[in-house]
Amino acid sequence: MRQIPVDTSNATVMVAKAPQPKVKDRRTGEIALDKDGVTLMTVEVMFSTPDEVEILKLTVPQPGVSEDLTMGTPVALTGLVASAWENEFNGQKRHGIAFRAVAVTSLAATGSASKAA
Repeated sequence: MRQIPVDTSNATVMVAKAPQPKVKDRRTGEIALDKDGVTLMTVEVMFSTPDEVEILKLTVPQPGVSEDLTMGTPVALTGLVASAWENEFNGQKRHGIAFRAVAVTSLAATGSASKAA
């Protein structure tokens, strides 16, 4: 599957919903892991550019998620890529775009640390 890099340089990004473990199977509650066995997290962010605002649901490895991400926290996205997906379930085709990032880093923590210095 082709991954397309997403340019975040002209965007303001804030947490829309606190990170949650990504669920692989809703019936069993099984948590999704990457190929190395690392827990994957889902982070919803408000992605605002001068032309539009969208809520994006990102998949991020747990070590790449800053602690204390709450609604409204400004964040930086590292390695954000988009991938098209398509599947068929019970005879119905579905498709969309999946977003994945290497890290979601709080800018609030960075700002408060630099003010304290």
